[in-house]
Amino acid sequence: MATSIFSVRGLFKDYEDKPVLRGLDFDVHQGESLVILGRSGSGKSVTLRQLNGLEKPDSGSVSFDGTEISSLAEKDLYPFRRRIGMLFQGGALFDSMTVEENVSFPLREHLDLEEDEILERVENKLSLVGLEGIENEMPSELSGGMKKRVALARSLALDPEVILFDEPSTGLDPMTSASIAHLIRRSQANLATTSVVVTHDIPLARHVGDRVAFLCQGVFSFLGTWDEAEETSDRVFADFLAGRMGDEDAA
Repeated sequence: MATSIFSVRGLFKDYEDKPVLRGLDFDVHQGESLVILGRSGSGKSVTLRQLNGLEKPDSGSVSFDGTEISSLAEKDLYPFRRRIGMLFQGGALFDSMTVEENVSFPLREHLDLEEDEILERVENKLSLVGLEGIENEMPSELSGGMKKRVALARSLALDPEVILFDEPSTGLDPMTSASIAHLIRRSQANLATTSVVVTHDIPLARHVGDRVAFLCQGVFSFLGTWDEAEETSDRVFADFLAGRMGDEDAA
């Protein structure tokens, strides 16, 4: 049986009395890439933020590598945050910092390294995402795709065991989106990471996902392989994959 790096049980989360997650249960297997799909507002990003403690559930539990982290204080989450990287939807680069300063930020925050070792790591991660030699450029000088790749390099800086991707292709053209999908797969293969990817982008999801989950009404109405997804009896999920308008849209 596959080893679970995350185990999520009975997760509930409301916002202003609006139910978002309604008893979510799932595991993330070590070394896999799990894609989470769902309509806008279904709670995909909320689910992702539960996995590294950025948000707390109203009830339920999130366990990472055997430790229940959902009830930990912020200071106690630090060791786990070093093991879990995250690529935020907008990239979340610091506009006032150079590329080198952005990528090295987690290294300087979490590790006690010599300056030459920091620079070597930055060069290595930028090379991994195909951006050699741009250390001194500012985010404002970069294209949208380059910003996403710099943000990916930063998320890889601490050599995390897990990377969480929140809508990695948002705002990108199809060709750039495809290059980001390739980078996600390549980083997973080269660094043996586990990935959880929240996306609306079906081509990207198919490229990077070993398993796919569909979030609907606060739970996963489907969780399985792409072969199983093609045979799903879940009509809402089948309509979503095919880009068809469901009954709730036609009403």
